[in-house]
Parts: sequence; structure tokens; C-alpha cells
Amino acid sequence: MKTILAFLFFITLFVANAAEKSPVKGAWQAKDVSGNTITMICSDNYLMYAVYNVAEQKYVRSGGGTYQLADAGDNKVFSYTRDFNTDDSTVVGLTVANLYTLKNNELSITEGPLAGNWKKVNDSKTAKNMANVWQIRAREGADFKMQTILKGSRKTLKILSGNRFQWAAFNTDTHQFFGTGGGTYTVKDGKYTETIEFFSRDNQRTGASLTFDCVLNGKDWTHAGQSSTGTRVHEIWEKQE
Repeated sequence: MKTILAFLFFITLFVANAAEKSPVKGAWQAKDVSGNTITMICSDNYLMYAVYNVAEQKYVRSGGGTYQLADAGDNKVFSYTRDFNTDDSTVVGLTVANLYTLKNNELSITEGPLAGNWKKVNDSKTAKNMANVWQIRAREGADFKMQTILKGSRKTLKILSGNRFQWAAFNTDTHQFFGTGGGTYTVKDGKYTETIEFFSRDNQRTGASLTFDCVLNGKDWTHAGQSSTGTRVHEIWEKQE
């Protein structure tokens, strides 16, 4: 089986077309054998997922990275390259390819870290401009001045569908993971409101709602308000796709 999948992944390098809009773009949900929620958010070529339990205020694990879809004869192949993985940091940078099917907003992946039967989450059309991958590029310091954050192996990314979000901080060179959080969001009248469903650094934040001033200007998203700990937040995020 591993030999077959390696061959299928080899084929994807030739037939995948990254310029096309991905048919799996958006948010997906599944359940694991313990009854935990698994949420996956896909942009056109990047994804993040998390396993958590809102009722028990419990974060379990998460991962994220780039992906491609391709046809290999009669098979469809979902290949995924890991940028961060909280179960096993040694797999960061490695690619896994597995078969998948997609029909009537149901996605089934046969094996691997994304294995499961996923159902599409309905998206909000009012927030379609937010649905993308964003990377933080500037943050206000203690002196109230914006400090540029240079791009490198240390990244803080946030991925949004039409109504769900997940952020993660990690280092692709050292394979370090610094934290993640996510849940649902709304945008109305210049206000961006997040409702937290999981937060790896503090499970007690589950259920909290935070509202920020929100301004979109070209590829920049200015985000200002208060964090879950009450500290001031003033950040600029840059669209990546």
C-alpha cells in the first residue's frame, strides 16, 4: 500500500494545478472515536486542523501545512506536507499522500493524519473577503509603535473560512510548536468577533468571545482590541493567497 501511495504522490507532481480553486476550500468537521470534534479549514492550498472538546474545555492536538489534490487514473489523491504537528514534530516537512472521495459536501480520506469522514460547514457569504490564509507582519510594542515582523521559519498564521478561524505559531526549521487556537467568527460594521472553541495555552478560555476593530485594505488586515487576557492587541496581518 505504501508503495502504491508513493507512486500516486509522484503522479501528483505532474497533474496538480495549484492555480485552480480547490474543491475542498472551506471548513470541515468530523468526530474521532472518543467523541471529540475535529475541525479542518482549507484555503486553496493550505490547511489547519484541530481536535478538541468544547463541552469538556479540552484541546487535544493539531497540525497544518500545504496540500494538493490530484487525479491519478481512477483515483483521487490528497497530498499534505506538514508545517507543524503536535503529535510528532519529527514528521514536520514530510509529505503524506492518501486516497480521497468528495461528494455532496462530504469528504472521505482513507488513511493518514487527515483520515476520516468530513462534512462541510456552511459558510457565511458576508465574510467571504476574510476567507484566506493570513500571516502576521506587524505588531504594536510596549512603546505603542508598530514593529515589523520579518518573514522566516518562525511563523504565525491564521486561516479563515467564511465563519471559522484557526491560528497557529510554529517554526518550520526547528519543528517547534508555540500555540494554536480557533473557533467561529463574525464580521459586522467594522467589528470582527471571535468565539473561542479551543486554545492550546489555556483551556479555560474556551467559550470566550472577543471583539476587535477590523479594517481590510488591499492585502492588509488591521486588527485592534483586547486579547483574552485583557492586554491590548494591535496587529497587521497580510493575505498570503
